[in-house]
Amino acid sequence: MPKVAAGFLIFRRFTGIIEFLLLQTSYGEHHWTPPKGHTKRRETDLQAAYRETEEEAGFTESDFKIFENEKYVLNYEVKGKPKVVYYWLAELTDENAHVKLSDEHQDFKWLSLKEACELCKYEDMIELLNKCQRVITEKYSKEENVSKI
Repeated sequence: MPKVAAGFLIFRRFTGIIEFLLLQTSYGEHHWTPPKGHTKRRETDLQAAYRETEEEAGFTESDFKIFENEKYVLNYEVKGKPKVVYYWLAELTDENAHVKLSDEHQDFKWLSLKEACELCKYEDMIELLNKCQRVITEKYSKEENVSKI
């Protein structure tokens, strides 16, 4: 049975430029990733995504909007064991919301697609970032296409 994690691939576009949020882990290889974490017993994947985003980045549900139909799945192995991660695309809507890191992370950056892809070392995350950039520009350039869960 694979470990299951969930999170949000959060972006902002307050200045007209799409920027993705990546957090740098304070453990292991110090890789860069969107906020995510393991689901707890009796918790849905979406509940875990909200909880982990608040724990790791300090954002609450009122700080961002979820793109309901943009749920993505990454499958990979960690230390030889299968892991499944569910990500929903989300847009930070509160310009006054600031990242508040947990002790699980040592840094954060808001990055353009190119910069985010340069920091991510995993090909599946690079592919996901590229796909999300296309989705944002092609499908969600207007406010009415975004909805709150």
